Amino acid sequence: MGAVCAAIAALLLIVAPASSATTPSPTPSPSATEFTNSISGFLRGDDRAPIAGVTITATNGDFTGTTKSGANGAWTIGVPTQGTYVVKLDDSTLPKGIKLAEGQENPRKVTFSQTSNLSVIFAFGKGIVVEEQNFWQNLLNRLVAGLSFGLLLALAAVGLSLIFGTTGLTNFAHGEMVTLGAVLVFAFNAMHLPFWLAIILAIIGGGLFGYVQDAGLWKPLRRRGTGLVPMMIVSIGLALAVRYVIQFYFGGATQQLPFAQSAEILIGPVSISPNNLWSLLISAAVIAALGVVLLKTRLGKATRAVADNPALAAASGIDVDSVIRIVWVVGGMLAALGGILWAYYRPGVTFDMGSQILLLIFAGVTLGGLGTVWGALVGSIIVGIFVELTTVFGLAADLKYVGALFIMIVVLLFRPQGILGRRERVG
Repeated sequence: MGAVCAAIAALLLIVAPASSATTPSPTPSPSATEFTNSISGFLRGDDRAPIAGVTITATNGDFTGTTKSGANGAWTIGVPTQGTYVVKLDDSTLPKGIKLAEGQENPRKVTFSQTSNLSVIFAFGKGIVVEEQNFWQNLLNRLVAGLSFGLLLALAAVGLSLIFGTTGLTNFAHGEMVTLGAVLVFAFNAMHLPFWLAIILAIIGGGLFGYVQDAGLWKPLRRRGTGLVPMMIVSIGLALAVRYVIQFYFGGATQQLPFAQSAEILIGPVSISPNNLWSLLISAAVIAALGVVLLKTRLGKATRAVADNPALAAASGIDVDSVIRIVWVVGGMLAALGGILWAYYRPGVTFDMGSQILLLIFAGVTLGGLGTVWGALVGSIIVGIFVELTTVFGLAADLKYVGALFIMIVVLLFRPQGILGRRERVG
């Protein structure tokens, strides 16, 4: 464990001066680019045509931000903190012949729910069913956001499931593997490396961390015949040690990665931020590629054989230790990539960001079926969508993660092996 923490400390020590130099300084400017949080939306008439040049104002206490809708109807107001804001559309600036729908609340109170961008919809036209339209629009946006969140959870959950399937270890340090990916991108970017190179090096660093963990800690414990419960306790200690080593060098403040702030774009009826869209596409592509490797290659077949029965796999000539080592490297790389995408989804990098979603990762793995890659994927998507949909139905933002864990408990009461898990005979 000491070797693992020392390796992380050495890397963070190298980049610590550069990291502190990039800490953003506060500024009084209310422009959208100066704040990490924003309120945005699209103004479209009942004929779906964009409405340009309309003034919108957001107010919270002493803060007031104002903007005008662009040629495509899009508008964004940067805000200093998350919370409740009063958003008002100045109907005197609407083009002639266009008016707010009947029953459309204006001004209206809106509240952030654990995301950096808050989408606000104004309806125009006759508006007989304004509230219903707003509800279905919000539901569709939350479904897409939930799918994006679920897929980035799946990246980390698939790695955790592979590790559990091949070793039987419940690794509580997996959250720190997620954190490390985002921290390394911030660190390499602070060293003025190209952004694409910083991401590649961070993912490689995550794989290297997985390799060091197995070679320096888990393989020696396996050779000594250490039980799974003591190893799980060791993983908890490792998680705490790594977390606070990162905090010591990285600090306790929230830092932002490049391009973290972006206005939402409109794709058909769905409004989504470019970062969430890229997260969805990248996660889906990586998981699809991993599925092909597991199903079609010799390495994938060997991995599934070790997960199914390590003793029989060894008797068949498979190098079990090598397969486990590769699984740790792949698991570390997937966790690092998940951490990078999580840093953009939140957005922001903190020393404990991985531990914040660790229970959701475990929920996805357990819900889908312990040790099954496809189960981890399905379970994570269900958790991600459920987390986002809870805000649509009025659950407080601070409780939306509780709802995901509750649904996991309910499902496991009726299907203990998980959705795609296999029943096992005991005794």
